[in-house]
Amino acid sequence: MVKYGDSGSESSSGQDTLVIRVSAGPGVGAERSLVSLRDWLAAEETLRGRVELRVQAPQPGQMGSAFDVLAVALGSGGAGAVLARSLSTWLVQRRADVTVRLSRQDGREVTVEVQRARDPQAVIQAVSRLLDGGEA
Repeated sequence: MVKYGDSGSESSSGQDTLVIRVSAGPGVGAERSLVSLRDWLAAEETLRGRVELRVQAPQPGQMGSAFDVLAVALGSGGAGAVLARSLSTWLVQRRADVTVRLSRQDGREVTVEVQRARDPQAVIQAVSRLLDGGEA
């Protein structure tokens, strides 16, 4: 299922940055999935050096911090198309249900709820529309 909407603005140091949040189904840690996605995206030559795990401050009662989001710096060179294709492939290989929410700095977002990624082309198209700034 793919849903579009608006979210709060995320800012970066002058570059267009896509923020990715991952939540996972029962028995699968969201942080582990986020690290897995970071490693997967960082293996793409075009995205190398553009993918960063961001840590949220520990909440009261927590012992330490947790990874909250991935930030992907986009620019020229086809990074958006590579991101869409690579994210789709990563999702297809998941053995558990995963929800991925991608947000742009302008507040537009797309949420992809994947139940063992049955339609990778739908993921690619949804992410591409978000990156192109097209209407949902």
